[in-house]
Amino acid sequence: MTVATASRVHHETDVLTLTVAAKRAASDCVAELVLTHPDGEELPAWLPGAHLDVHLPCGLDRQYSLCGSPSDRTSYRLAVLREPAGRGGSQFVHDELAEGIRVEVSGPNNHFELVTSPAYRFLAAGVGVTPLMPMVEAAEAEGAEWSLTYLGRSRSSMAFWEELSARYPGRVEVRPDDEQGVADLPSLLGGPREGVAVYACGPEGFLRALEAAMEPWPANALHVERFAPKDAEALSKDRGSFTVKLAMSDMELEVPEDKSIVDVLEQAGVPVIYSCMEGTCGTCETQVLCGEIDHRDSILSDEEKAENSMMMICVSRAKSPVLELDL
Repeated sequence: MTVATASRVHHETDVLTLTVAAKRAASDCVAELVLTHPDGEELPAWLPGAHLDVHLPCGLDRQYSLCGSPSDRTSYRLAVLREPAGRGGSQFVHDELAEGIRVEVSGPNNHFELVTSPAYRFLAAGVGVTPLMPMVEAAEAEGAEWSLTYLGRSRSSMAFWEELSARYPGRVEVRPDDEQGVADLPSLLGGPREGVAVYACGPEGFLRALEAAMEPWPANALHVERFAPKDAEALSKDRGSFTVKLAMSDMELEVPEDKSIVDVLEQAGVPVIYSCMEGTCGTCETQVLCGEIDHRDSILSDEEKAENSMMMICVSRAKSPVLELDL
């Protein structure tokens, strides 16, 4: 049996006001939120891998993976890791956001689709388990072969491990570092196998180590979602100037080396939707009609980049003198 492929879906312009119906501690560093419509209306549908753009009352926008069941149209379930060294969004969620408060959200959006495969290997590190939970549910419902390994510092820091272990006995391996030591990823993966889609999410160090361990595997076997840019230093390198042409208005704008396309469009009064400004959320994905793209995002696959048809205008630039955008 296989799992239906999730299409890339965008609802960025649809803003909903939802209520924090429940909030609880899912671990010693993760807060779980349940959002519902204040009038009890059904929420927009979503597929495994989707996330919400949450517009926090403090003025910050953050993206959080949906970790509930896609079959539940009455609520959205999110989990937020407290990041003391972050920019304040997670601390606001943990310390200020309370049950009954209303928040605006955009989405759901999906850049981490579950591809069709007869078998799946899921690997999560820390709060990276959240986008994998609906994927596990889908794989189980369709009768696909699957297993999940969940890594973390300690059980107390690992949200939902008890829920997952109870729901899928024998299918979920929980590996806290303080009990078993740091996991050896090549050993966990085993030898390369055809017909197995490997899905992973977690901190950058974990993903880089996994990518290295996956080198002997078939091309395109690994699917990851990142919390941060894959190569943050590359975002500021070789930033030459170029021109963007907007097909809908026939406007031409110069993008200098010290500004992004998003910056230039905003300054020109062109409506543009964006969020992370790091090339990790996909909110600003834009179709390119002509020109060669200098891709700098952490979302598109090598095949998608080679198609030269879509780009994240918050970080990506141009290799050609002119880019024509479908704007």
